[in-house]
Amino acid sequence: MSSSTPESTGPAALSPRTPTAVDAFAEDYFERLLALNPEEATVLGRPGVETEYADYSPAGREEVAALQRETLTRLAELQPADDIDAVTLHAMAERIGLDVALHDSGRTELNNLASPPQGVRMVLELMPAQTEQDFTHLAGRLRNLPAALDGYWASLVHSAEQGHVPARRQVEAVAQQCRSYATDDGALAGYLTSGQQAQVSAATQDALAAGTQAAQQAYRVLAQRLETELLPQAPETDAVGIEAYSLASRYFTGTTLDLGETYRWGLEELARLVAAQEDVAQQIKPGASVQEAKAILDADPARQLAGTAALQEWMQRLSDEALAALKDVHFDIPAPMDVLECMIAPTQDGGVYYTGPSDDFSRPGRMWWSVPPEDESFTTWTETTTVYHEGVPGHHLQIATATLVKDRLNSWRRHGSFVSGFAEGWALYAEQLMAELGFLTDPGDLMGMYDMQRMRAARVVFDIGVHCGFEAPPEFGGETWTPERGKEFLRAHLPISPAQLDFEFTRYLGWPGQAPSYKVGQRVFEQIRAEREAAAQQAGETFDLRAFHTELLALGMVGLDTLRFAMRP
Repeated sequence: MSSSTPESTGPAALSPRTPTAVDAFAEDYFERLLALNPEEATVLGRPGVETEYADYSPAGREEVAALQRETLTRLAELQPADDIDAVTLHAMAERIGLDVALHDSGRTELNNLASPPQGVRMVLELMPAQTEQDFTHLAGRLRNLPAALDGYWASLVHSAEQGHVPARRQVEAVAQQCRSYATDDGALAGYLTSGQQAQVSAATQDALAAGTQAAQQAYRVLAQRLETELLPQAPETDAVGIEAYSLASRYFTGTTLDLGETYRWGLEELARLVAAQEDVAQQIKPGASVQEAKAILDADPARQLAGTAALQEWMQRLSDEALAALKDVHFDIPAPMDVLECMIAPTQDGGVYYTGPSDDFSRPGRMWWSVPPEDESFTTWTETTTVYHEGVPGHHLQIATATLVKDRLNSWRRHGSFVSGFAEGWALYAEQLMAELGFLTDPGDLMGMYDMQRMRAARVVFDIGVHCGFEAPPEFGGETWTPERGKEFLRAHLPISPAQLDFEFTRYLGWPGQAPSYKVGQRVFEQIRAEREAAAQQAGETFDLRAFHTELLALGMVGLDTLRFAMRP
């Protein structure tokens, strides 16, 4: 897309710009939205609301929806002053419109990964925990956590009264999580230990103890309510159906998918990746199957890590090496976004995730590994690509770049718009890109990258197939997908431990539309790049990959339709 602002591509895409009326409108909306979401202020490192939570009750949810409806009405009256404004208006209309549609659907989110029971606890991980004041804030937020969960429970009841009850599997999983958070050695108990190690005053330690106990009791209460009041109403069926799935898919991707075409493409992509792994297996040992090649890699002592301390040290070393090698060669990575911390998460749910830097970068971007207690050893060949996915050039580079360009984009563009298809699509594209750039020449690391790509392709098939009632491949029965048949399919294609498989299986069933967004987003990034390369060739110009990536990441996070609008040749 040609820009009416000077210097729109390459490193200049990070250059300052004079704010417009559209920017002022977006800033005002973002500030009003932030006032209703104190946890997001903590994510951004903003002071003043360190002890507060959002109102998760029906009234609180309706207050947010009212602001969004008002914003949509006013949005239609605005005219762009430049191409950046045009992208802002396009993105806001798409994102906020879907927020309202989801609210109006009457459903309250409950799943094992990304619903309020996890969110109100996870925000505590992002709070500073060094000074007396830090622990006073932690104690205050812990004290207010019960009210947040009470409001959330009221919304679950309200949704149930309208006929929207989460599936039984999700209710049971979240109840179990809540109980695990509340144990004496659970995720919440660590704040007491941290306060003792920081040698805070007796008064602050008492407040921390009282807040921790209140939060633990609140989770026990929520677990009991889920089990005794919601579970008897919960349907056995996990599939949400095509109508609900289509809305969820639009939210996670920012585009309307042809679900049948995407399902068929997922099957084709899966077959392509299996064939690629078979080729790599021959590099590891001629004549070996993929499983035999993996067994050889697993048995290699040089590829083994014992314990979480070794895992964390290896993650940090690999991340630092990647950042140093990519900086100012393949990507623009100016300070302060050239710092990434690798952490072991306080939970043991399974999975890896990234949290962005504070707006001033005083808290750096962080990669978190949540390790199930039974997982005590790790293999580097399986996890190298995960470090690139979560760190550089994956999530960290994308989110830190958006955080950095505060002199170019408004706050809503940088922080208020989250689209899984963009974030996860970019991270999956980044994995493949590292192979292209020569960072995965080791056959084991390359096998691991294909493993992760294969897993994401399998999720396209599973997620769409199960939730929409499509027909399974012949080797898995050839009839309508069931969760049980789907789990066997995942077991065949997901290279993860049994504990991780159980977690992921439950996640996909409870978070419809999210899992395919990785591969769908990657597909769009690759298509846009191919279009740009073809346009450059047609014009007799050299395609600048580094400049292309900088221009793309400087957009912030937008839906895939908006991405195509912004990046058209």
